Amino acid sequence: MIEVRDLVKDFGGFRAVDGVSFFVAPGKIFGLLGPNGAGKTTTIKMLTTALDPSSGSISVGGHDPRGEPDQVRRAFGIVFQDPSLDEDLTATENMEFHGVLYGVSQPMRRERIKSLLRFVGLWERRDAFVRQYSGGMKRRLEIARALLHSPKILFLDEPTLGLDPQTRNHIWGYVRDQSRENGMTVLFTTHYMEEADKNADELAVIDHGRLIAQGAPASLKARTRKASLEEAFIAITGHSVRDEEGTSVDQMRMTRRLWRR
Repeated sequence: MIEVRDLVKDFGGFRAVDGVSFFVAPGKIFGLLGPNGAGKTTTIKMLTTALDPSSGSISVGGHDPRGEPDQVRRAFGIVFQDPSLDEDLTATENMEFHGVLYGVSQPMRRERIKSLLRFVGLWERRDAFVRQYSGGMKRRLEIARALLHSPKILFLDEPTLGLDPQTRNHIWGYVRDQSRENGMTVLFTTHYMEEADKNADELAVIDHGRLIAQGAPASLKARTRKASLEEAFIAITGHSVRDEEGTSVDQMRMTRRLWRR
């Protein structure tokens, strides 16, 4: 459903994504992990037509985002890392606008809006302006909006940031059900390692724009001889605190030595 080969993205003299390759099978939940500045969001932007790659190839739902952007956009829903709601509209108006853009018929649109706003606990606040919402309420609305047109592929860029554990579990339960029952393919990023461990069929770890480890959560823990995914992630990417520039050359060398064992 998603195929990435030798993907590169340069910004002037800075290489944000450096030869990344991976494959996500239909109906699977795939996690893309990495420290701050590793290239996760840049990769998602290329997959979702927001950025053009410098080189490499991408297929999303059987279509190339560069040559067939409209077909790609119709296939996916997305929750962006940054806020993307119109705060001068109500929750219902935001959902209606999204449904019209995606060609959802009015009867189906109304049914889906009611169902999804109930699911994320916002039905009683459906006519309130989004600017009156808390950060967590806005996030829940963004997730409901992404699911409105029943996408074949769902991109989630740190989707549960700022949500309480109960809401996170509630939303991930729904996503898992959609993946199992309707074959929805999911690609997500997160800094919550327990979230990745519990929900992902497969994980890829990128750092300094390069894919440095890949496998099921249990495989990554076994490979690093760690009890938790958080410990495995630190073993792979190192202990140093990152800024938006990514990791150091020395850290990359250490990581490559670890994964040659």
